Order: sequence, then C-alpha cells, then structure tokens
Amino acid sequence: MFSGIVEKLARVRTASHSDATLQLTVETGYGDLELGESVAVNGVCLTVVSFDAEGTADFYVSRETTTRSNLGAVQAGHRVNLERSVRLETRLSGHLVQGHVDGLGRLSGITRDGAAHKIEVDLPAGLGRFCVEKGSIALNGISLTLNTVAEVRGQTRIGLTIIPHTWEHTNLCDLGVGAAVNVEVDVIAKYVERLCQPYIK
Repeated sequence: MFSGIVEKLARVRTASHSDATLQLTVETGYGDLELGESVAVNGVCLTVVSFDAEGTADFYVSRETTTRSNLGAVQAGHRVNLERSVRLETRLSGHLVQGHVDGLGRLSGITRDGAAHKIEVDLPAGLGRFCVEKGSIALNGISLTLNTVAEVRGQTRIGLTIIPHTWEHTNLCDLGVGAAVNVEVDVIAKYVERLCQPYIK
C-alpha cells in the first residue's frame, strides 16, 4: 500500500523489452532495499528482484502491467516516480493507493497558473464514474485532488492543479500533451460500487 507521495524522481538505467514483458533497472538511490519489497514505479507496484549497495534495483514487469500502464513504453534514460510502501506508523499525507493501475489516461492540456500548472487528462472509458470534484486520484503514482470532472465528446476529462513542488519533483514536468499517464482511481469508490451492485435495479 502507498500514499501517492512521491519520494524520488529516479533514472531508468536499462529497460529490456521482450515479448511484451520488461526487465527494468532503476537507479533508486535507496541504500536499504530488501529483496522482495514493493516499490511504486510511476504508480505501479513492482517487486525488487535484485539490487546493489547503491540502490540500483531490478524489477520484472509482466505482460499485464506493460499493456495496462505506461511502463510498456519506458526506455533507458527516462525518469520515473518512486515511492516505497507506507509503514503503519507514518502519516498518510496523500490517500490510499494500491499501485494497481486501472488504465492509461492521456494528457490533453497543460497551462501555467501563476507558479503552478493546470493540467487536463482524458480518462479511459469506465473510470469517470469513480471521480468526483475534490476527490482523490493517482496519476503516475502521484496523489492529486480533482478540481473538475466533465464529459467532453463522450469521454471523461478531469482537471487538476499541480503545485510547483509537485511539478518540480515528479515526472509530470517531463510530459507533453498527448503523453500517457497511469491512472488509479480511489479504491474506496470501486469497493462501494461493487458492494452496491446487488441493490441496483
């Protein structure tokens, strides 16, 4: 489990693509990694399969993950957002994030708003119903607040404000219009919908 508070912006050392799977090596900088621990990479929960003393870690990315997330397009030299799993005694500064990507959104707009940036993202079909104004969403593993939720030409478009700290310390600043972003909607909303299904006629 994660909180959506990105800890590091790390460089991908190697990305070996083969048959829709991926062997990923990331310069995490974490000097105290443990074999088998979970790290969110662009919001995707991955397992550390090997590492060295400097914190360069290897991850195996399955076909399911490469097809559902933007890790399928990652290359050596790209920067990725990192977060280690939360501890029970730490503050939950963001929201409950599982690291299980629901789909790929598309960045449809970026505008300056003083020192901040406003962005718009078009969501995959079926995810708009889990979004509400001032609710939470994770984009590339970043816990963000929804400013607007609108239907544009039959597709849900969300609007968000990115404060300067978040812009500078995550890979949102590397992206342009049209870029794919990993989307994880609020898990509580998904469970509520599932639990209510027997009572919906």
